[in-house]
Amino acid sequence: MRKLLLASVLCFSFVLLAACGSNDEGNESSGEGEGGDSVLAQLKEEGTVTVGFANEKPYAYQEDGELKGAAVDIAKAVFAELGIDNMEGQLAEFGQLIPGLNAGKFDVITAGMAINPDRCKNADFGEPEMMYGEGLVVQEGNPLDLHSYADIAENPDATIAIMQGATENEFVKSEGVSDDQIQSAPDVPATFSAVSSGRADATTGTGMSLKKALETSNAENLELVTDFEQPDVEGVPSYGAAAFHKDNDELRKAYNEKLAELKASDEFGKILEANGFSAETNIAPDDITTEEICNGEI
Repeated sequence: MRKLLLASVLCFSFVLLAACGSNDEGNESSGEGEGGDSVLAQLKEEGTVTVGFANEKPYAYQEDGELKGAAVDIAKAVFAELGIDNMEGQLAEFGQLIPGLNAGKFDVITAGMAINPDRCKNADFGEPEMMYGEGLVVQEGNPLDLHSYADIAENPDATIAIMQGATENEFVKSEGVSDDQIQSAPDVPATFSAVSSGRADATTGTGMSLKKALETSNAENLELVTDFEQPDVEGVPSYGAAAFHKDNDELRKAYNEKLAELKASDEFGKILEANGFSAETNIAPDDITTEEICNGEI
């Protein structure tokens, strides 16, 4: 009888401990920080947020030791409205942004990153901030007469260098470009180097990124294809936004609220124009939502 009673007590203790463990996991998934405070509350208390950016001008880049760019300025403005005045920006390779976010290296990531269904599986995006199309850079004179992704697909000898993790990897494939025609590179300067040296025949990215990168590059033998034909693929035009860890709903919702207020003001257009964008054509429309893009409806 005593053995039976002891076994019952041990069983009850095990169930109780398991239940406590379940509650702890639930608190973590709700976005709690150290000490039980929410991540948002913790960031406000500390006054500092760590944001990961891709080194892609004009979205984010470093100049004279200072982080600059449209994504940088938008994030600063939004977090300032949230009462978080100190933004610690860290540049990373584009393909390392979402892994870094999920590993806890960053509180938020943003770099004009295009929202798409695959990325939505690994991070929760804020509402769209910017809208943009694609571009193509080739050697001066455009030796292979490339004006679209389809032109590359139709020439099996043509190769294209693309930044690792960029949506353009899937865009070119959907237009018929084969895997063996695609070269991977860590950033835009590396793709330019590949084309300039002749290791690749072209590179692609958002039109504004390529234009700005060309203006500051030393590659005098490269040119932007001015009559580039935009691909008729899902995801073009692209809508860029900040992204958050899937456990941080409160932070994302607070960011969205202040972002909406910023977009409704003249300040948002001024931020874009100061970074070379157009307030008329590059602001994401309010009727385009992240939920629709993640669901593949847009």
